[in-house]
Amino acid sequence: MIGVYFSGTGNTKHCTEKLVHLLDETAQSFPIESEETVKALSRQDFVVLAYPVQYSNMPVIVREFIKSHAALWKNKKVLCVATMALFSGDGAGCSARLLKKYGAEVVGGLHILMPDSICDVKLLKRSGEKNRKVIRAADRKIEKCAEEIRQGKYPKNGLRFHDRIAGLVCQRLWFYGKTKNYSDRLKIGDACTGCGQCTRLCPMGNLALKGSRAAAGNRCTMCYRCISTCPVQAITLLGDKVVEQCRYDRYGNGGDSC
Repeated sequence: MIGVYFSGTGNTKHCTEKLVHLLDETAQSFPIESEETVKALSRQDFVVLAYPVQYSNMPVIVREFIKSHAALWKNKKVLCVATMALFSGDGAGCSARLLKKYGAEVVGGLHILMPDSICDVKLLKRSGEKNRKVIRAADRKIEKCAEEIRQGKYPKNGLRFHDRIAGLVCQRLWFYGKTKNYSDRLKIGDACTGCGQCTRLCPMGNLALKGSRAAAGNRCTMCYRCISTCPVQAITLLGDKVVEQCRYDRYGNGGDSC
């Protein structure tokens, strides 16, 4: 068994590592952008594939990873895991349908509610205490899921026809333009000091230092790593101002605030 995940602010990383460890204490989990991932994936027959949903869709980086390694999925058993702030409809189903096209056996789908990581939109914000409650509930769901899987019962979140209709009608139909391709809308304001932290964290290599400031290209996968970690809150994407920076490590391990 192996865990393969894409995680912007730590939510999906936590969920993947916890689930995989509960199912197999010796199993490892790898970020999708790691050079080790493909080699590790090729040696395993059971995969937990996890990612955060974006408007009831999977991130472009995940879709490209699946497609670019199409031959690796044949005959593999895959459990698709989608993390979300509110709703996804068929978040797990989005990858499941693509994986089946390449010969994978999708054994289940799991949706996990986690804290919102969108730092520049106020609508979805919760207090730190509410976020900690969300994480505790997510941990309980993962533990229950692991126990049921050990008994041969896999979750089917997001895999049914009505899930697909819900995801399509409620979000994907209206926001498909935001998730079809990489974004070129990342904004870096005058507050940028050129510290280079965002350039080191970007999974797409989409950020680079030009002179004394960071500059963005057109391959943003909307993971919010740079926005949630910028020390001067100089970066935005969907909004024009950082409301608060949210990362799993700020409230998932006893932190005081989001």
